[in-house]
Amino acid sequence: MADRAPDLVERAVTRPLAGRYETSADEVRRLIEATYTVIERTGSLDPTVRDILRQSGLSNQVFYRHFRSKDDLLIAMLDHGRRQMADHLRHRMSLAASPLDAARAWIEGVLAQATDRRAAARTRPFLAHIDRLAARFPEEQRASEEAMIQLLASALREAAATGLLTGPGEAADHDRDARTVYLLTIAVLHDHLRTGTRPDSTQTDHLVRFTLTGLGGSR
Repeated sequence: MADRAPDLVERAVTRPLAGRYETSADEVRRLIEATYTVIERTGSLDPTVRDILRQSGLSNQVFYRHFRSKDDLLIAMLDHGRRQMADHLRHRMSLAASPLDAARAWIEGVLAQATDRRAAARTRPFLAHIDRLAARFPEEQRASEEAMIQLLASALREAAATGLLTGPGEAADHDRDARTVYLLTIAVLHDHLRTGTRPDSTQTDHLVRFTLTGLGGSR
């Protein structure tokens, strides 16, 4: 049976809630964009709430309506950025000709954050806070990492199923393998972000070859 359409009373109840949602979403977007703007303009790794509010044109009351602290804002931004990255990686991987090519696309897509000037500028400040944020928000940290890791794990499982990985066979732990590759690739990315360098094709190819050979890639 089709879902029942809301009656006029239900519409009257939900109408003002929808308006508040739109206002709330707009306020959060303004706070996030203001934070990025302050970071990019000043180069600060730790923008103050005062500077963020001045840039956004919003009040303390609005800030603390949405976030309990600046760290709460930063972990939300980190989570959002990782999930956007996961969407970007999913698209790159969908264009790959094989599961191993999809794994390559995943590694290349992660490292591309260091080659794009704006993406690097927006990602670099989180390096100063990532350990503290992970300690304060372990569940949120793990969940946003998993959004990226499971894409790679899926490609590795498919590669093994089609004979493109000749590693430990049934003993393989593709989730653990994917997390290991994630940690390695993120470490390389962070090294470039810290030094302000960009990985060239030779460096990227070496990481891909090193990783896939370690996993038992057939080519």
